[in-house]
Amino acid sequence: MKSLLKNLGLILIAIGAIVLIVCFFLGDTNNNAILGGSFATMIIGLIAYIILNKRITD
Repeated sequence: MKSLLKNLGLILIAIGAIVLIVCFFLGDTNNNAILGGSFATMIIGLIAYIILNKRITD
């Protein structure tokens, strides 16, 4: 469970990046809700990665 929690930030960053890549290939780059949501997901993932890796030790 600790390993999943430790990787939660990276998973969120990857999800945000995948959403951006899919939107690019589908040509839906003018939808601000999708772009903003994926940006927010990536920022939350970055913050979660920093905080969780400071608190969780193996």
